[in-house]
Amino acid sequence: MLQPPTGTRDFYPAEYNRLRYVTETWRAVSVRHGFEQIDGPTFEHLDLYKIKSGDGIVSELFSFERFGGEKTYALRPEFTPTLARMYAARAGALPKPTRWFCTPTFFRAERPQRGRLREFSQWNCDILGDDSPQADAEIIACAVEALRALGLTSEHVKVRISHRAAVEQALVKRGVEPAQLPRWFTLLDRVGKISNDAFIDEAMKLGMSSAMSLQLISMMTQATTFEEPTTQVMLGEETTGTGPAYFKALFAALEEQGVADWCLLNLGIVRGLAYYTGMVFEIHEAQGALRAIAGGGRYDKLIELFGGPPTPAVGFGMGDVVLSLVMEDKGVMPTDAVIAERLGLRPDAVVISNGTPEADAALPRVLSALRRGNLHARRSGKATKNIGKLLQDAARMNARYCVILESGSLATLKDMATGAQSQVPLGEVVARIARR
Repeated sequence: MLQPPTGTRDFYPAEYNRLRYVTETWRAVSVRHGFEQIDGPTFEHLDLYKIKSGDGIVSELFSFERFGGEKTYALRPEFTPTLARMYAARAGALPKPTRWFCTPTFFRAERPQRGRLREFSQWNCDILGDDSPQADAEIIACAVEALRALGLTSEHVKVRISHRAAVEQALVKRGVEPAQLPRWFTLLDRVGKISNDAFIDEAMKLGMSSAMSLQLISMMTQATTFEEPTTQVMLGEETTGTGPAYFKALFAALEEQGVADWCLLNLGIVRGLAYYTGMVFEIHEAQGALRAIAGGGRYDKLIELFGGPPTPAVGFGMGDVVLSLVMEDKGVMPTDAVIAERLGLRPDAVVISNGTPEADAALPRVLSALRRGNLHARRSGKATKNIGKLLQDAARMNARYCVILESGSLATLKDMATGAQSQVPLGEVVARIARR
């Protein structure tokens, strides 16, 4: 039997409803936080991704050529390059700041594993044109509010916050040459994902002693609230935008947003991608080894790479795959029936016939009247005339009411929650259900 391509998913109704529950929560939170929805092409020019990530990105993409090899395209692996292209094209006409979100499908040609697929949905939120710590805090708060709306708490997950310049400062103090920093960021992004011995071996190849590498591991794995004394040691001397003053302003803003208790300072978060310029963060399970639920940060130079004006920017991405696994692991994913009700998918009425010719003939007419009355109405697909089995089918569909047609003019209206029944003329069925 044919299976879906490796790393992809089939979405039957229940599975698709779970995805909708997540994506519609994302959308609702985005709108409440003042973001406007955008989208772009499912595929882009391959060069668009090279501008941001270099030629190395090509091996991670599903790419293809136009007939004759005139142009090469790639299915989108992320949204940030598209966002940068779109913003650069209309920068002069857009509000300052610009607040955009999207929930597209993305594609990555990588080895599938738990929490990582080749096709997935992702929520992106970005603020462009605001370089303040308050904008950084707003982005983090938006991500946290979605997690809270989905039932997760600060006991389940933590936001781990760092700053690229603060990490650069820590590396330079330990003798790292500025030209070597990109290679170090790539290595530091693997702390906790590879063994300490493997990290030390790689660090020694880059010229750092074993003792200094161990010290670096210790610093990278510390997670602390800002108020703890170790914070001052971690951040070192004050430097513009990277030292204690920035983090004090950031955490004050996080307090104002009501999410500070979700947040920790952790210099081990470096986000290996080269385009980040300042604050970076990841959201992980408080206890657990899954990949990041979300990640993002400040990228103040990227819009210029795409021909736009100098524009500070901060944003994040949150994928549905890891998030859904965490929700299931923590027991906060609602049941299918609850999700269907929250999505407005619960039927208002299921219409069945008592099996007489008059009742059978009236069934399509009653269904149509209910639907014209803006009610969600269904009929059983079962061929049986057994009322008990048809009522069981209505219960399986979690209907509010069952309309049992007794004749061409009369119905029994059954409240499926209480079991209460009443006889109703067919002409009154719509009004009776609509006002309850």
